[in-house]
Amino acid sequence: MSARDHAISYPKFLWRAVSMATDGSWLFYTWMLVLTAIALVGANAWAQQTVDGMALTSMSDHVSWGLYIANFTFAVGLAAGGVMMVIPAYLYRDERMHDVVIVGELLAIAALVMALLFVVVDLGRPDRFWHLMPFIGRFHWPISMLTWDVIVLNGYLLINAHICGYLLYTRFIGKKPDPRWYIPFVMVSIVWAISVHTVTAFLYSGLGGRPFWNSALLAPRFLVTAFITGPAFIVLTLRFMRGATRFAVPSGPVATLVGVMRVTVIVNLFMLGAELFTELYSGGSHAAAAEYLWFGLHGANALVPWTWAALLFNVAAAVILLTPALARRYWVLNAACVLAFAGVWIEKGMGLIIPGFIPSTLHEIVEYVPSTTEWRITAGIWAFGLMVYTVLMKVALPIVAGEERLDRRGAPAKPTAPAPAARDEEE
Repeated sequence: MSARDHAISYPKFLWRAVSMATDGSWLFYTWMLVLTAIALVGANAWAQQTVDGMALTSMSDHVSWGLYIANFTFAVGLAAGGVMMVIPAYLYRDERMHDVVIVGELLAIAALVMALLFVVVDLGRPDRFWHLMPFIGRFHWPISMLTWDVIVLNGYLLINAHICGYLLYTRFIGKKPDPRWYIPFVMVSIVWAISVHTVTAFLYSGLGGRPFWNSALLAPRFLVTAFITGPAFIVLTLRFMRGATRFAVPSGPVATLVGVMRVTVIVNLFMLGAELFTELYSGGSHAAAAEYLWFGLHGANALVPWTWAALLFNVAAAVILLTPALARRYWVLNAACVLAFAGVWIEKGMGLIIPGFIPSTLHEIVEYVPSTTEWRITAGIWAFGLMVYTVLMKVALPIVAGEERLDRRGAPAKPTAPAPAARDEEE
């Protein structure tokens, strides 16, 4: 490929990517319109919060982390879970996963964008974010665990952006990707994905004044739940792609991801039981947060319905996934993925962050219920993240399928007809 070919094809690639991202059916425009409306509502709520201060939230000196950090934790796990497409494809050389591995990589990018936005809206003075930038602000590295989190999150985002951008561009211009430019980054991304959620767990478990988080199981549980939510979301995405797009989705990747979930949902429930036994059986003052979470404490029980609902969702998902007759049914398996996703969202969100502050270090019970402003901002960030994911997929799928690419002369290449996707047994 000559320099001239690159000069011709790269601008065409960018222009065509913009064109593909804005061209779609009425269903696509309706979906994007709804997400845009929700995102704008969230942006307006954040503008009000920036002007009037954090008093618009329900956070206080007692509960200083709330719905934003809860969703930040979950989004980091969702990004780390995207690596479950990479491991089978590149470590175990599963050829069936190669054509759909881009789904997991793009999910990681969208989830990381959401995670970073949740951190921004949680800052009382967002204009001071520059303190988190190396060599510019007061970047207390390597002492502060927060600085480690900044490094791994932004590093993971850059790695995934490079992998996706390089693979899509080379396929678009009809050039075979050079393994030297992406395979090393793929291997690094696997280790980096694990470190992303491990560092986030260390950020909590390293706070000695919060006994609810002082557990050696916190980091392993973070990774296990990441390998639930990531595969669950990707399975739902692949099934939607099979029914609503022309992209040929083989059944092999779905079966692989369901197999991963069968293991991780059970391991997660086992770790939950081990933590509950340690907290509640031994008793003592350090068990107060767990008692508040599961049974209420001194009349305060705002989180009890949330945490029992999460347990019910996770158990129901485990039963479906471990019952072959149920898991083979199209809509039942979809329901299991939704239940597992929602159960972990509650468990790693409201069920993890809030009890760390209740009771407080002064043994006071100050309950926290998210305000309307917090819910609006949270919904806006999720809508924006889904918009990012939708646009990335809208651009990537035609290129991966061979419907959008240029030949070596910079001219449109003849699309390759995708092979028909294998259907599930129940279909």
